[in-house]
Amino acid sequence: MAEVTASLVKELREKTGAGMMDCKRALGETAGDIEVAIDWLRKKGLAAAAKKAGRIAAEGLVGVATSDRAGAVVEVNSETDFVARNDVFQNLVRQVAERALADGDIEKIKAAAFPGTGRSVAEELTHLVATIGENMNLRRARRLEVAKGVVVSYVHNALVAGLGKIGVLIALDSAGDAGKLAALGKQLAMHVAAANPQFLDVAAVDKASLDRERDVLREQAKASGKPDAIIDKMVEGRLRKFYEEVVLLEQVWVHDGESRVKAVLAKAGVKLVGFARFKLGEGIDRPEGPDFASEVAATAGV
Repeated sequence: MAEVTASLVKELREKTGAGMMDCKRALGETAGDIEVAIDWLRKKGLAAAAKKAGRIAAEGLVGVATSDRAGAVVEVNSETDFVARNDVFQNLVRQVAERALADGDIEKIKAAAFPGTGRSVAEELTHLVATIGENMNLRRARRLEVAKGVVVSYVHNALVAGLGKIGVLIALDSAGDAGKLAALGKQLAMHVAAANPQFLDVAAVDKASLDRERDVLREQAKASGKPDAIIDKMVEGRLRKFYEEVVLLEQVWVHDGESRVKAVLAKAGVKLVGFARFKLGEGIDRPEGPDFASEVAATAGV
């Protein structure tokens, strides 16, 4: 067998755009013959997939799954909304969410077997990129579990069951009636979908966010011309408003517009131990000019 050198791997990567490990494996399988390795990568769909990997994928689906006292939410991206309506892609997201129930670690999910294919989840993604023709990406996953109680999932405006553009998990700790807990969890999940809290409680607010908000509020308060002691009190008072906006337990309950979420939970005798909210595409930088999705839509007359 020919030696697979770093220079050979580099040359193959430059010619195909495939990943380093895929190139190394291709050269190993083809005795170091570059041209045969290119064909090997093409047959596996890896060269075609790599060429699409640089394109922005901000569409797709958020998927949720629950089992016993655990729940998972995942985001799998594609380039266009058309693919999100594809049954094959929807099955991929559904299977990924089910796999995330066992472990929410992205790399472990990618390495797991994809049902009925003989491929891993990562290999199935690559296969779909090559066959469907769009860049796709398993972007993130989150898993919640409770020792007692329930984990409830909710998808806002679901495209199909368990799949949509906003997915929420709610983890409630309680020994109470499971049916009542699930109903409360559903209400909480709907609240989270609408109010978009960033933190569970005040203690969970990270120092960087708090310092940044304090700086903004202090500059605003200085415009009043009041003494520093008064400004300090103004800042602390306005921080309470900040908490009411970003901290779940401090938010006003959307279902009555009056109660605080923490009061609703206290009345029910339930502890909220965690939540997760995934909105499709949030935080992804989209190009300002026409992208692939808009080009497809324009071509289709949408």
